[in-house]
Amino acid sequence: MVWAAALLLQLASLLAKFEAATVTPDSLPGCQAKCGNVCIPYPFGIGEGCFVEGFDITCNDSVPYVGNDNVTVVRIDLTEGQLVINQYKAFDCYSKDGKNRTHNNPFIRIAGLPYKFSDRNKFVSVGCDTLGLLVDDESGLQTGCFSLCNRTSNIPRGTCAGIGCCQTPIPKGLMGFTVGMGSFYNHTNCWEFNPCSYGFLADEGWFNFSASSFLDLSNRTYVPVTLDWAIGNQTCEEASTNGTAFACKANSRCLNSTNGSGYLCNCLDGFEGNPYIEGGCQGGALGLVFLIVLCSWLCWINKKRRHIELKEKFFQKNGGLLFQQQISSLEGSARATRMFTMEELEMATDNYKESHILGQGGAGTVYKGILPDQTVVAIKKSKIVNDDEIEQFINEVVVLSHINHRNVVKLLGCCLETRVPLLVYEFVPNGALSHRIHGEGRKASLSLESRLRIAAEIAGALAYLHSAASIPIIHRDVKSSNVLLDDNYTAKVSDFGVSRLVPFDRKGLTSLVRGTFGYLDPEYFLTAQFTDKSDVYSFGVILVELLTGEKPVASTRSVEFRNLAMHFQSCLKDGRLFSILEDRVADEGSPELLAAVAELAKRCLSLMREERPTMKEVAMELEGLRRFHQHPWIKENEEEGELLLKGAECSTTNGMLGEDNSSVQVMQPFDIMR
Repeated sequence: MVWAAALLLQLASLLAKFEAATVTPDSLPGCQAKCGNVCIPYPFGIGEGCFVEGFDITCNDSVPYVGNDNVTVVRIDLTEGQLVINQYKAFDCYSKDGKNRTHNNPFIRIAGLPYKFSDRNKFVSVGCDTLGLLVDDESGLQTGCFSLCNRTSNIPRGTCAGIGCCQTPIPKGLMGFTVGMGSFYNHTNCWEFNPCSYGFLADEGWFNFSASSFLDLSNRTYVPVTLDWAIGNQTCEEASTNGTAFACKANSRCLNSTNGSGYLCNCLDGFEGNPYIEGGCQGGALGLVFLIVLCSWLCWINKKRRHIELKEKFFQKNGGLLFQQQISSLEGSARATRMFTMEELEMATDNYKESHILGQGGAGTVYKGILPDQTVVAIKKSKIVNDDEIEQFINEVVVLSHINHRNVVKLLGCCLETRVPLLVYEFVPNGALSHRIHGEGRKASLSLESRLRIAAEIAGALAYLHSAASIPIIHRDVKSSNVLLDDNYTAKVSDFGVSRLVPFDRKGLTSLVRGTFGYLDPEYFLTAQFTDKSDVYSFGVILVELLTGEKPVASTRSVEFRNLAMHFQSCLKDGRLFSILEDRVADEGSPELLAAVAELAKRCLSLMREERPTMKEVAMELEGLRRFHQHPWIKENEEEGELLLKGAECSTTNGMLGEDNSSVQVMQPFDIMR
């Protein structure tokens, strides 16, 4: 890119020469072109011979003035024929008791000058106990408005319509005025937020009223007023016959004034400059456009190069090298993970528009996206602030690369070239299981058959992770909010950010305790050792949620039983199973079936890992219980059903009768947050 930089320098030099050759003067030769920060273009000017009669400007201490009243000039516009000046605002202020008053009555006069007040100006009166008057000094005529209010909550934002602010047009042909202010109650009814009234003439595009205007105006001395100006008092047709007295020079056109007599001059299309000076309107725009296009092209190339460098920087920062190492170490055992580009995902989400947000949480934001082939996807934008979270993100990609199961949310790919990394999943439209169970108005929305099927699908997915995946996987954060439901309410296990691959020769691993309060395996919490039985415990909590419809942790329960697992086991122990079941579950299930499912949940929630079943055993037992629930009348299944229910009936049914046959101890509450 060295050649591009050199060419850019040459073009910049050429452009500077071009601009120097084509620049047009704004003022006459030898005349002062600026006063302070304000440009003074001809027909205006400073000093003898530098202005058209009536358009003289006085420059005092770098501040430009017009007229004998020292009206301050803010801006001169040749094209629109306008002069913006500063005007003192009127104020009328009171003490809290209304007895002491300070005020002023500013005035302005433009009689004898080639200016008129623009129709863009409005007389504005601001205050909640205010009468504002604009008095024509010559005729004595008055116009104005008033407003009353006693609280800021009534004041509309962005409109001056009579509440806290009122406005009125000014008389046509006005050449001078004085502003007068008055009050009905000396501001005693609104003094806390509005002790003063304000009145002024101002361009309608400048003032945007709101309750904060009371404070803003108290800190402002001047407000801008727009004046219209024009050359002479003739029309274009009349003035063009005057020869050298005609103000519009070559390559310009004449426009009649829209505010009284006189005319203005503008350069023709394709020309620019000062139309009131000989040679002031010049072309050459095509050459300038050519140079601008070339410069823009080079800037685009440079921007593209920097964009590529930035994407590469983000790729490395977001663990791209670690990801490549992890994937290459899998020796082809994992399915290919697609790398999406930043542009693809921006287009899919309409640049991450707020309306595309599916959900937000501590780990990041999930957006709905539509790929060019019309595939609907869920895009997870992670919140990553440190290297540990980068590793957790890459871990989720690597873990999901091993998984191919209908009840595990499918990872389609990722993007590492953005400021924060992105994961792209299949879109699962019916949200989280937790919302379906606990959401407002969702109570009893799932049948017992659906609950058993969803439980069996979750169990099957976890069994696959533990024993059928190419490398065993422990999820470590099994909970109902990490189970999604598709169009047919089929369960999809998701969120593998803290999951771990477990070598075949290892029973478990040791790590910092990760998980969610209410679902966390107590033995893992105490020993920091997690195994596949840790997922079994968490699944047991989900199974209890499905049976009871209650949340895993609820402040509405007593302190001793805020943990759902503890509450459930206490009810089983006291023979009160049906007191905790959701009404629809109790109505749709036979006592034998519900006792069997409850017994299975109790075994999953055992404090001792050795007493918990494997997820494969849980999945098989749930499938058997589903078949028993669907076809209890089929004789061929009676023996199977009896075998499935035999142990459950003895243990749980006796428990419901008050006998304590359980070796499970009551859990103690513990605090652990993910």
